[in-house]
Amino acid sequence: MGQRFANAPRWIWSYLAAAVVYLAIVVIAAGAGSFQTFSIALQFATFFVIAGLGQMLVITAGPGNIDLSIPGVMTLAGYLATGAMHGSNAGLLSGLALGLLIGLGAGLFNLALIRLLRIPPMVGTLASGFIYQSAAIAYSSHAVTQPSPLLAAFTSGRVLGVSAMTVLFILLTAACAVGLQRTRAGRAVLALGQNRRAASLAGFRVGGALSLVYLASGLLAAIAGILLAAYSGGASLDMAREYLLMSIAVVVIGGTSIAGGDPAPPGLWGSAMLLGLLVTMLNLLHMPEGVRLIATGGVIIGVLAVATPQGT
Repeated sequence: MGQRFANAPRWIWSYLAAAVVYLAIVVIAAGAGSFQTFSIALQFATFFVIAGLGQMLVITAGPGNIDLSIPGVMTLAGYLATGAMHGSNAGLLSGLALGLLIGLGAGLFNLALIRLLRIPPMVGTLASGFIYQSAAIAYSSHAVTQPSPLLAAFTSGRVLGVSAMTVLFILLTAACAVGLQRTRAGRAVLALGQNRRAASLAGFRVGGALSLVYLASGLLAAIAGILLAAYSGGASLDMAREYLLMSIAVVVIGGTSIAGGDPAPPGLWGSAMLLGLLVTMLNLLHMPEGVRLIATGGVIIGVLAVATPQGT
């Protein structure tokens, strides 16, 4: 039995932990609104997964690779996209295009810092994140943000009780998992994360693989920001504050190796649900924010301790 658990995929522990927290919520709430609680937690988990998917690709590219600009990209893209929409469906396409361009531009800027100026990713993306956040602050002083009704309806729409947005990004996560294993670009990212020199000798374009993951992270961060702003009825300066930690937490708790080369796309959903349900449970217990943060950190440490094989 012990050997069977030892051989289980690392990402399975996030699902087991989420199930335990969900059962605790059912007990605390005496079963009232249990499905609604699960459905709402899944909807909020979707935003964590969108941002986390890009972060997972960056971390998979090898040690030292990380994107700390995600919150800034989310905020700036959310502001510019919903600001351009002016609350009308006529501005939907132009707003989406502007927000996505912000994401791609952020990815290119991060790449310039990392590849051209040789700035370590942690330093470069943290600095660029401050630039994006500052640009959002400057824009917010004279802008009114209001999402397109169609986009707002999409973020809150449901199919059989499950968010339509969630269904879409479950499919995207599955496509990403297949792409990493079955496409040359995906295999290049995996090879880069495992051994950069060996990947180069094997004929993979390591520079192209690195560019791909940072561009994908910027684009996905922008999508997360646009959708979060639409769901909230407009952008706000602190809407992505917690995503600096959460975009990393969902990746690591979900089983992706921080050393690179070994992603776990299915684990993103388990870890995102775990974090979302944990916040819900602590709110039901009327815990102050400080206690919630301590409990979240404790759960992260606990899941990682169980999921990490001994002796590694």
